[in-house]
Amino acid sequence: MVRPPLTPEERLRGERLGTLLRQARGERSITEVATAAGMSAETLRKIETGRIATPAFFTIAALTDVLGISLDDLALHTTPAVPT
Repeated sequence: MVRPPLTPEERLRGERLGTLLRQARGERSITEVATAAGMSAETLRKIETGRIATPAFFTIAALTDVLGISLDDLALHTTPAVPT
């Protein structure tokens, strides 16, 4: 199965997500957080740098649990505003 290329909006959302997760991680190491969330350090590094712009829901849910942030807050800060 060939994956369609990401749109500019999806890339931007992935970058925002990575920035927020990196900030929430603070001084903790990538290895510490990744291990606690049940993933490899390389996967977390790719998410934080935006190379995985659309990670799976359960991956993000595990990270938010470890980092102590809510999915609602994460969605609020990564989803573009819809024009009214």
